[in-house]
Amino acid sequence: MKENLAPIKPAGKPSALVDTRVVYCGDNLEQLKKLPDGCVDLVYIDPPFNSNRNYEVFWGETREKRAFEDRHESTKAYIEFMRPRCVELSRVLKGTGSFYYHCDWHASHYVKVMLDQVFGEDNFQNEIVWKRSSAHSDSVRYGANHDTIFFYTGGTKQWTWNKLYTAYNDEYVRQNYRYKDESGRPFRVSDMTANKPGGDVSYEWTTPDGQKVKPYKGRYWAYSKEKMKQMDEAGLLYYRTTGMPMLKHYLDEMPGVPLQTFWDDIRPVISGSEERLGYPTQKPLTLLERIIKASSNENEIVLDAFCGCGTALVAAQNLGRQWIGIDVSPTACRVMAKRLRDNCRIPESEKLWRIGRGFVVRDLPWTEQQLRKIPPFEFENWAVIALGGMPNKAQVGDMGIDGRIYPVGATPVDGDKHTPELDFMDDWYPIQVKQMDRVGRPDIDSFEAAMMRTRRKKGFFVGFDFSRDALTEIDGFFRREHIVIIPLTVREILDEQIAQKLA
Repeated sequence: MKENLAPIKPAGKPSALVDTRVVYCGDNLEQLKKLPDGCVDLVYIDPPFNSNRNYEVFWGETREKRAFEDRHESTKAYIEFMRPRCVELSRVLKGTGSFYYHCDWHASHYVKVMLDQVFGEDNFQNEIVWKRSSAHSDSVRYGANHDTIFFYTGGTKQWTWNKLYTAYNDEYVRQNYRYKDESGRPFRVSDMTANKPGGDVSYEWTTPDGQKVKPYKGRYWAYSKEKMKQMDEAGLLYYRTTGMPMLKHYLDEMPGVPLQTFWDDIRPVISGSEERLGYPTQKPLTLLERIIKASSNENEIVLDAFCGCGTALVAAQNLGRQWIGIDVSPTACRVMAKRLRDNCRIPESEKLWRIGRGFVVRDLPWTEQQLRKIPPFEFENWAVIALGGMPNKAQVGDMGIDGRIYPVGATPVDGDKHTPELDFMDDWYPIQVKQMDRVGRPDIDSFEAAMMRTRRKKGFFVGFDFSRDALTEIDGFFRREHIVIIPLTVREILDEQIAQKLA
């Protein structure tokens, strides 16, 4: 499929009823209730499902790791959780809009029944199967290697639909495009006769070598004589040995195969993928770009109410759509904000957002009191990302370093897979984060050891406050080893008083 992925500058605000280019942090049910009826053109959601067991959840492949009891203790509880949210999504969807629900085998059949009840059976359009991985080995059943995406429309007889195509496979090309012209362009040929007359279509045609040919018995030319002449002059006629003209169809002028409901041409986000962030259910950008291209137009509004690491938002921004994102995780909201800034080059600025040139994140826990209450892994990632750093990729064994800051120009590069410490250029500053009222001397000692081990000359330590002993040790460490540790308080980060210390 030929897809233009170049970013398109967003147009002005498309709706007087709803704000766009906004990421909301919080329960999507509460946020959806605030949106007016029929304000969204396309909804895509990929809600999490956990099947009655404890999970180890990793974010960004960092130390952030938590075990939690499955909030959806059963399929019934999961459907009960999703139903009111889907009701709200149906309400905010325009009649000409489209809705996509991405799920896997855990509850897809129950989800389909629930969606039929909410959106209406007549508004169900397709069940899309996406091959999300290569073959799985399972000793007692078939390997499960696909996801399901349910496609519904908003209720009217007409909805936004832009027909997409996929490339022909090699075998089809080999069998059908067997001819090549003088320049080597492959083409196929088709009959130029018809079984019904339509004007002066019984004429005799003269070939370039002087042969006289007429349509087969009982048939007629499909084109007028004037049109045949035009096509001949354009080099679009191919002559068989009998002299019968055939119409050329060049491979490079064909749109491809109309997109079907089985998608096996989009690779998942795997280890080593350039776009991988470490989010456990991260979907590839090309998958969301396909959905957004098919079911929305430029400047229309795309909503993702479980936006995770923000793939749908990035795809919408790249394709010139307006967008709204909602996620309950503060870490996810900060990660997707960083992704929008870095990948889409769109500024996070209240001032620029008000004139249609930026985006904003709403309802993040910006107070010290709120930050004290969020889970430790959320706090750790919030601090690293707030400093403009990158959380570690290692799931375990961070050895006293929670993230890294790369100076301008120190661009990450691929390295030897067997030496992960070489995955990035060696110009970086370590970050250590502690969600405690007061960082003490032992915490500083541990960070000093990590800096010595990694041969860093400068590092950053984030906490709510620092004891006198901790600050004294930081000063003594510089005098002894000429290594700088910058203590940063949460209040300094919240008040954006860190620019000078980061320099």
